[in-house]
Amino acid sequence: MGDNTHEGIRDARKLGIPKMLLLGVQHMFAMFGATILVPILVAGYFAEACGGEITRGLTVSVTLFCAGMGTLVFHLCSRFKVPAFLGSSFAFLGGFYTVANLNSGIYAGMGADEKAAYACGGIVVAGLLYFILALIIKLVGVNRVMRFLPPVVTGPIIICIGLGLAGSAIGNASRNWFLAIVALAVIIVFNIWGKGMFRIIPILMGVLIAYLVAVLMHAAGMTNPDGSAILNFAAISSAGWVGIPKFQICKFDLTSILVMAPIAIAAMMEHIGDMSAISATVGENFLADPGLDKTLIGDGLATSLSGLIGGPANTTYGENTGVLELSKVYDPRVIRLAAVFAIILSFIPKFSGVISTMPSAIIGGVSFMLYGMISAIGVRNVVENKVDLTKSRNLIIAGVIFVCGLGFSGGLTFTVGGTSITLTALAIAAIAGILLNAILPGNDYVFGANPKGDQSRGVFIKHSDKTE
Repeated sequence: MGDNTHEGIRDARKLGIPKMLLLGVQHMFAMFGATILVPILVAGYFAEACGGEITRGLTVSVTLFCAGMGTLVFHLCSRFKVPAFLGSSFAFLGGFYTVANLNSGIYAGMGADEKAAYACGGIVVAGLLYFILALIIKLVGVNRVMRFLPPVVTGPIIICIGLGLAGSAIGNASRNWFLAIVALAVIIVFNIWGKGMFRIIPILMGVLIAYLVAVLMHAAGMTNPDGSAILNFAAISSAGWVGIPKFQICKFDLTSILVMAPIAIAAMMEHIGDMSAISATVGENFLADPGLDKTLIGDGLATSLSGLIGGPANTTYGENTGVLELSKVYDPRVIRLAAVFAIILSFIPKFSGVISTMPSAIIGGVSFMLYGMISAIGVRNVVENKVDLTKSRNLIIAGVIFVCGLGFSGGLTFTVGGTSITLTALAIAAIAGILLNAILPGNDYVFGANPKGDQSRGVFIKHSDKTE
């Protein structure tokens, strides 16, 4: 794209209220598929591990409320200047999966709801780490901080996040491979050949079209290969039209904190990448004004507040940056309208009931793509930042991260002061990578030297193939 990218509308009020509302709906649709997918996946992790359904927290309604409120909190902290929407973070899926499968210490025999509450406690602490990074950046500058978190560290960590979840995708997809393949195929088609808005919402289109196919199959009397019904509409009929989301106050335990908190490293790099991408799209340097420290605080506060009431971590959404590119309307007011719409939807239980009928095979097909794309984005992180893997130091760092991230399947458990603590594979990988990067000579990463590479550090499906 040329310079005309930045010649957009910066005050949407001159378009009139109807067009502003329509633009807000457009932004809501952009974030919707990915945002609701996270609680559906997480609920599946806990249900499978604990043999029951989650009844509080980690629901679609709570997630939509947290996304809307989190976005408004972020805009407040960033002085209402940054046109960013905050939705559910994919980066923390591996952490939720790990907590769901913890069975030692206090987690032995623990129910799904309580485990979810402890996982959300870890999310709260992860959000607070944003404040620490923001303070350090304010004191010493972003370039010095980023030398300790270069792509050779964060890229392999993101790759491990995706690969660690691959088994879950296969397990869900195998319940009805036909539906899974339909969902996967639709996402691929829209992501590669889709035009305009449809290219930005491949996940949502995959879910909608695969669900329509499931409805037709169910109406024709077809079943899953194991004989179970493809769809069960009981949740829709029992849900009311208006209701308060089922919030759940989080709980804290050191083990769950050590599971979730290190993932903030990847999430914070995603935030910095998204701020770089939004700045490039809009033509304003948001890293300088309102400042990276303020946007980090906004994202961290939104994440902590979400975890506090039983929601997933929030993150700035690249999908909505795509809408900015498409619409050329850069006014943050439009994003805030989308946030209000998300909050309103969270108070409609009937809507959440429809989503809860989603066949697990469709979720498997979507996550088949999602988990693979997370790992591929980690590779893209390394490639677009031009990490030189002919250097022994870089190969050593990446290799150690891979072995730690994929090899310590059960984590590392030890006892301190009579308390059992478990370091997960991802935490071990993050610690090892950061330490090796700090110790080994030859670190040549400079943040800002390769702006295009700095923009490619987000954990979401990339939709835009810009040509320079």
